Amino acid sequence: MPLSRAEIEVVAYELREEVIKMIAKAQSGHCAGPLGAAEIYATLFFSGILNYCPQKPNDPNRDRVVVSNGHYAPLLYATLAYAGYFPKEELSTLRKLNSRLQGHPHRLSLPGIETSSGPVGEGLSQAVGMALAAKMDNRKYQVYCLSGDGEQDCGNHWEAVMLAGKYQLDNLTLIIDRNNIQIDGFTEKVLPLEPLVNKYESFGWKTLEVDGHNVGELLNALKKSSSILIKPVAIIAHTVPGQGVDFMENDYQWHGKVPNSDQTQEALRQLAGKILNLKRFCQAKGDETTPTKKSKK
Repeated sequence: MPLSRAEIEVVAYELREEVIKMIAKAQSGHCAGPLGAAEIYATLFFSGILNYCPQKPNDPNRDRVVVSNGHYAPLLYATLAYAGYFPKEELSTLRKLNSRLQGHPHRLSLPGIETSSGPVGEGLSQAVGMALAAKMDNRKYQVYCLSGDGEQDCGNHWEAVMLAGKYQLDNLTLIIDRNNIQIDGFTEKVLPLEPLVNKYESFGWKTLEVDGHNVGELLNALKKSSSILIKPVAIIAHTVPGQGVDFMENDYQWHGKVPNSDQTQEALRQLAGKILNLKRFCQAKGDETTPTKKSKK
């Protein structure tokens, strides 16, 4: 059953909790991007937009989700666990020997993962192939590609942009996490991307810009993307890297940095407080939430 907007907001912060706990225990991983993209993942998976069934992960009519920026794996794993693809208890095995939760998603290791990833910039090419195959096979599924802004530097990404425009793949939606950071610094200093909207539209895409932390805006954009004809859609979601943990926000050094014990406890304290406040707000509005797990106070 689809969650309400208020419930999705709660789940987004619960996913952030899981990300911090997973990375802290593994002592390896990326914090800033996954924390910033939590509302994107929560809205896509739990609003009723996405057609999927955890009990039938290979259903030929399922919608496809391709994660191009594979270092967001902790957020993807947490989302899949909350969606019911595998037990939440398994999240604690991130990057452990013989774990199914590898540092980058591996298609054959876990249900719900459509493609294996590694170097950024490859996901859109895979998503374009899936969308083109759907057209050729006369299937109605949608393809969603989740991408970072740092990988907009990659040449093979833009080859896929051009191909999608040529074939008018209106069953393809690209969601760009526009958090303005990458591993070496801020995107506009490393390799300027703007004007990003104009670039996509010049290749025959429809672009939509949203606040990537606003569930309502994300939901409206996702609904609109499925109704646009003859063009692929790029949703540029503006986010704050490290969202929810004040000392990580807008600091590119947290792209691949692991919190120490004190930082982990402080991050979890901040996130737990925000979850509690969101639940209280929901109750005050009379919006019954269905928490997927208890937050730690």
